Amino acid sequence: MALFKLAFASAVAYALYRYINREKEQVRAAFASGESTPGPVEVRNAGPEAMASDPPEWDKVDQASDESYPASDPPAANRFT
Repeated sequence: MALFKLAFASAVAYALYRYINREKEQVRAAFASGESTPGPVEVRNAGPEAMASDPPEWDKVDQASDESYPASDPPAANRFT
């Protein structure tokens, strides 16, 4: 019986949480203002100008890695290329 009360209380708490947060716009920490694509999955545009905070350093490898996201492999670059 106590398990059912706990489950009911959890369901009520979750429903209340969803009701309170139903119309809040989600702010993505990694996105600069206006730099996301609309749709079910938001994707940030490539490059440091699309980031909310400026990286301290940005080179060709960083740019290639950012442009290749969400690829499973990092760009094939090293200090000799």
